[in-house]
Amino acid sequence: MASQVRLDMLKKIQTEKGFIAALDQSGGSTPEALRRYGIPENRYSGDEEMFTKVHKMRTRIMTSEAFSGDRILAAILFENTLDREIEGLASADYLWQKKHIVPFLKVDIGLEEQHNGVQLMKPIRGLNDLLDKAVDKKVFGTKMRSVIKLANNSGIHIIVAQQFAVAAQILAKGLVPIIEAEIDIYSPEKGAAELLLRGELLKQLDAVPVDQQVMLKLSLPKIAGFYDKIIAHPRVLKVVALSGGYSREKANRLLSENKGMIASFSRALSEELFELMSDDEFESTINESIDSIYQASNA
Repeated sequence: MASQVRLDMLKKIQTEKGFIAALDQSGGSTPEALRRYGIPENRYSGDEEMFTKVHKMRTRIMTSEAFSGDRILAAILFENTLDREIEGLASADYLWQKKHIVPFLKVDIGLEEQHNGVQLMKPIRGLNDLLDKAVDKKVFGTKMRSVIKLANNSGIHIIVAQQFAVAAQILAKGLVPIIEAEIDIYSPEKGAAELLLRGELLKQLDAVPVDQQVMLKLSLPKIAGFYDKIIAHPRVLKVVALSGGYSREKANRLLSENKGMIASFSRALSEELFELMSDDEFESTINESIDSIYQASNA
C-alpha cells in the first residue's frame, strides 16, 4: 500500500471522531446474522449461497447513505467479503475510496474448546499468506478474537500471550492488529476476570516495541473508566468496545460511561435491520442506529 494512504488511514483513526463497524461474521456466525436479518436457513443451500446472501446484506449496509466516514472510522471485514466487490470495486477499495472508511480484516478462524476458563484461538493456518493478501488489498489492520469465561489466572495469561504473539506477526507485515480478548458478559466472574485481563494486557503492552502500536477490542467493563490506563498507554492506538450480546440501547449507555472507548459493534449495529424493509425504512433505521452509536462513542 502506498505509504501516504496508510498515513491518511492512521491519521483518521488517531484524530477523527467515530466508531468501528464490525461486519465480520464468519462461517459459524453467518447463519445467525442472516436469521436476524430475516433470512432463515431454508432460503439458501451450502456456504456459497450463504455467503452470497450475507454479502448482499453487507452491501446494502455499506452502500447506504448513512454508512459514511463522517461517523464511521473503520469497518472490519470477513475474508470472503474482502474477496468480493461492491459497486465494481474491491470491498476494501470501496470502503476507503468511496466512503473514507478504513478497512480491517478478521484473521482468526474460530475458537478452541474451553480450557482453564478461556477459549484460545485455533491455530491460524496460512496466516502469512492471509496477511500478504491484506497488504495487497490495501487493508490497514486485522482483528482476532479470543473469549474469557472465568477469572482463571493461568487461562487469561495464556490467552493474552497468544494474542500478542500473533499481533507481533501482524505488526511485522506493517499492519495494525486489533487484539480482541472478549470477556463473556454473562460470566459469573466478570469483574475478577477484568482485573486479571487488565494486568496481563498492561504487561504485554509494555513489551511492544516503542515504534509500534496495537488496538484493543474489549467487553464493556463493570466499572466505568476501568480501562483508562490501557487507553492512555503509548503503545495503544485505540481501545474499542464490543457489544457482546447487549442490546444497542444498553451497550450505548455503558459505552457512554467509558470515556476514550469507542464502539466496534456488530449485532447492536444491525439489530433492527430486515431484508423486507423498503429502501426508505432501511435508510432511516440504519441512520438512527449509526447516530446513536456515534453519539455514545463520543459522549
